[in-house]
Amino acid sequence: MEQVSSTGKPVQITVTDGYDLKCFKGDTPVTFIRAEFNQVVLGDSAKIIVSPEGTAKYNFTSSFEFNPEGGITLDDLAHKPVFLTMTEVLPKEKKQKDEKTSILGQAVVDLLPLVEGESSFERMVPLHPVLGSPLEPLQSGIKQCNLQVKVSVVEPILTAAQISGGNLLKVTLEAAYSLPESFIPVGPLQNYMVGLQVPSIGEKDVPIFFKNGTLKSGGEREPVPRPKKWPIANIVAPGANNIPDAFIVGGPYEEEEGELNHPEDREFRNQSECIKKRITWDLESRRYLDPTAVVSFQKRIADCRFWPVEITRVPLISVPKGKAAKFDKTDDENQLSFHGVAYVNMVPLLYPGVKRIRGAFHVYPYLDSTVYEKTKCLFSLFRDTGHHLIQNNKIGGINSPLSKPVTSKNLKEDKIVEIDMEGRPRPGDVQASSIKSQSSDTPLEIEPSLNHNPEGQQYVEAGTYIVLEIQLDKALVPKRMPEELARWVKEMIPPRPPLTRRTGGAQKAVNDYHMQIKNISRAILDEYHRMFGKEVAKLGSDMDSETLEEQKCQLNYELNCSGKYFAFKEQLKHVVVKIVREKYLKTTSFESQEELQTFISELYVFLVDQMHVALNQTMPDDVQGPVSTIHSSSEQLRFFAFEAEVNENFEMAAVYYEERLVREPQNLEHWLDYGAFCLLTEDNIKAQECFRKALSLNQNHIHSLLLCGVLAVLMENYEQAEIFFEDATCLEPTNVVAWTLLGLYYEIQNNDIRMEMAFHEAFKQLQARITKQKSTGTVEYVEEGGKVESSLDPWGITSGSTTAIRVEAPAGPAAPLPILDGFLEESSKLQSDSQEPILSVQSQDPTISQKLSNLLIKEIPAKIEMSKGQDSSTFLHPTPHGVSQTPTTIFMETIRFLMKVNALQYVHRVLAHELLCPQGGPSCEYYLVLAQTHLLKKDFAKAEEYLQQAAQMDYLNPNVWGVKGHLYFLSGNHAEAKACYERTISFVVDASEMHFIFLRLGHIYLEEKEYEKAKKTYLQACKRSPSCLTWLGLGIACYRLEEITEAEDALSEANALNNYNAEVWAYLALVSLKAGRQLEAEQAYKYTRKLKLKDETLLAEIHMVQENVGFGNPSF
Repeated sequence: MEQVSSTGKPVQITVTDGYDLKCFKGDTPVTFIRAEFNQVVLGDSAKIIVSPEGTAKYNFTSSFEFNPEGGITLDDLAHKPVFLTMTEVLPKEKKQKDEKTSILGQAVVDLLPLVEGESSFERMVPLHPVLGSPLEPLQSGIKQCNLQVKVSVVEPILTAAQISGGNLLKVTLEAAYSLPESFIPVGPLQNYMVGLQVPSIGEKDVPIFFKNGTLKSGGEREPVPRPKKWPIANIVAPGANNIPDAFIVGGPYEEEEGELNHPEDREFRNQSECIKKRITWDLESRRYLDPTAVVSFQKRIADCRFWPVEITRVPLISVPKGKAAKFDKTDDENQLSFHGVAYVNMVPLLYPGVKRIRGAFHVYPYLDSTVYEKTKCLFSLFRDTGHHLIQNNKIGGINSPLSKPVTSKNLKEDKIVEIDMEGRPRPGDVQASSIKSQSSDTPLEIEPSLNHNPEGQQYVEAGTYIVLEIQLDKALVPKRMPEELARWVKEMIPPRPPLTRRTGGAQKAVNDYHMQIKNISRAILDEYHRMFGKEVAKLGSDMDSETLEEQKCQLNYELNCSGKYFAFKEQLKHVVVKIVREKYLKTTSFESQEELQTFISELYVFLVDQMHVALNQTMPDDVQGPVSTIHSSSEQLRFFAFEAEVNENFEMAAVYYEERLVREPQNLEHWLDYGAFCLLTEDNIKAQECFRKALSLNQNHIHSLLLCGVLAVLMENYEQAEIFFEDATCLEPTNVVAWTLLGLYYEIQNNDIRMEMAFHEAFKQLQARITKQKSTGTVEYVEEGGKVESSLDPWGITSGSTTAIRVEAPAGPAAPLPILDGFLEESSKLQSDSQEPILSVQSQDPTISQKLSNLLIKEIPAKIEMSKGQDSSTFLHPTPHGVSQTPTTIFMETIRFLMKVNALQYVHRVLAHELLCPQGGPSCEYYLVLAQTHLLKKDFAKAEEYLQQAAQMDYLNPNVWGVKGHLYFLSGNHAEAKACYERTISFVVDASEMHFIFLRLGHIYLEEKEYEKAKKTYLQACKRSPSCLTWLGLGIACYRLEEITEAEDALSEANALNNYNAEVWAYLALVSLKAGRQLEAEQAYKYTRKLKLKDETLLAEIHMVQENVGFGNPSF
């Protein structure tokens, strides 16, 4: 063996025993073990006789030196195993001089645990039989031969710093599918190779080659799971090719991170992987990345994003010995054919917690300019640094170790053609453009390779793709654990469980007071019955008031004389003291006599009131029942508050929201609703308090977390926002809105990689949900009140052919509406010129940057012009059913959530993304949301413009006409509003908010004195969603139609739902005046004045009717 320096660390491999060994030559076969590593024989064991039971004790130890400075490196340990070959020594026959041997099998010992930090390990490794070996089981159920092996080092291979900062990279090449027609199994043998480079020690790159791919004609799918194989040649036993406990398991296309993972690609993938030709490798190569290489790897991914993976084929040529020099070196390059490249998006490896990416990647012709533009890579792995591959093929050394490529320093010294930003060589350099081979002085003409690769173009025509897996032992970017996020949320917002009831609290003091009142009242009744029972029974109901007063005086005299009065007073004293302490929290002396008198007066009133309550409970038959009242439910209060919001009666809306909170302070939904109302009124501080209160009630509530995150962003508290959003995605990983909001947060932070990660995950979850719905039945997208069938396409950050464009909106709470408005004007012009969709740049190259932040607003018009004439799906046009057929996108789903909670400042940012989303874009729902945001800001001109756009895209959408009616109603054009509302209610499908359409249409009918129509409209509203305003409108219509009884009933319902409405009291006064009821008329008029009726015309009408009937106004 070659001697290495003494600085190496010896690695010992000990084979102790063999089990279940079976041979057929003789009763006591003799075997020995040969250990090999890195194509070097480490030694042979002694010849051991195998026992009849099939066991053998070898106790054979071999070793090699690990020396990263000039010998065996960590990469060698990672991807090269130790081979243990068992050989049988056959008995000598007559006249036989030398011993004959027969190889029985081969075992493989994976040294990966040493690279993972272990200093010793013991394994029972299977002994794989060679073909024709007696170790091959003749029937199933027979135990496989095994060897007991122990591997150890004196001290760990890796230091603590290397273990914590280093990483292990595993690259698995599965197969290439959908090959060009020129790839045929017959003819000259070819070596199909794939290669890529990865960082190694420091900033040096090492190549990873996958050779000897097997060309198959197809006909069936590759089985899964199937074992991964060692990328090493000369393995004797077929089973030893398989890496222990490493399998290719496959998986659904939709869960892959590469290209061709969308529903529309499924049929093509199935055909390619079942029927068409393919090349299979199933090889796994491993590389150790030291801490500096890990940093370099991260930086390279962030800078370049795409990694070139080259593919080529080289003919296998057998050359007689001694004649290799006759071949001209320039002929070598001609052997390189079908040179292609796949662009692997490595960015997902920078996502938090991601350790593995697997997917299918298109193969494109290798063109230097394109490769440099996409990957910043200057040299071809096969053509420029892999010259020895071709040379090895000619001399039959296909599996020879590859020479290491020249370092990057030497590459820079060679003369390189400078390439401009568009990927073309500069004119001054074309005449001298040549790149010298790394292993020869032969110049390679670069000009043809920059512009022409006809063989590589066949990959594009055939749709060739490779399936590749890249896996790391540790994630490059650690992900925060859910427990850690939950702990941080708890620290920011401590949970507030419901308070336990105190047994000695204020309520108990009042209850004790009630109990004493009841006991004393029974005692007084007993005394009264003893004194006047016979007299009462005799007189019965004929007893007059004078007699009762006389009995009262006698009873008081008796109670005072007997001392019972003082006994009762002492009985009450204790409970009254408890009320003072527990109810009024008075435990110290009063500072002044006035304060004492004030408190005594207040206490006396309270005690008398509570006494009456207790007496009414004791003698209910003697007390008149309370007036029946209508108690509104929590949902009714929420509806009344929303109605007041829309009518801009924010004071009344706040009253309803606060009443809900008083009733159920532990209901977090009430806090969320009140917080959303505060967002509408732009009271962000109070909104934040409400959302945090809701979160304190349930720290696992997703909506509370998201809204706390939204408020944190609006208030520029970005660290807390990230914690809230991340915690939401951990608690509910399938929540589309949570991932989308997290992506929008990362956009604000200019973290494009994590933004893409969050948006990609959001789309994947949305797609999974749609797929699940499809498997159970028809997928329905509810949009603007209608349901449509549709399929979901990716939103544009994956392979395809669309460049996503990002709108840079301000990070602060300011709304970027002017940006959107200007951008929409540009898009409208383009839409009128072409039926092709705007805002997407079509390309045949999937390697165009997938991030949304490539271009600023000022660059978008130029990019839009590029989209004209390219292949794409057309804009959606109005359908016979009148429903927009745009599928739901992650952004539109998020917009709906944000609109529901009135987070309008955040909506504008999401609208920009929806506008640029390839399967989103300017849809009917998009324009509706945009119109609503302008409507809230009273920008009627812009709102009308966007509603016109929405109507053009879906003319029969009821929501369009409903919002249009609101626009005209609020702007004072009641004639147009009436037409829009009437059209809306004529549709078969209702709009989303029919309540306000009925309210406002009825109001217009009343203005125009169409009382019958108003009555019918308000009746519909009362049946669907009764409220004070619907009953009021119905009452007014009936009153104007002189249906006084119906009007009174409707107004009474309105008054029961809200007795603070001055207009209801005004019409009740009119009805009472018409009915001739003076007391009711005066009471209704009193409340009308008290609540300050603002309608002077109605007040004048009341005065006129009062003058006509002669009563109703006490001030006359």
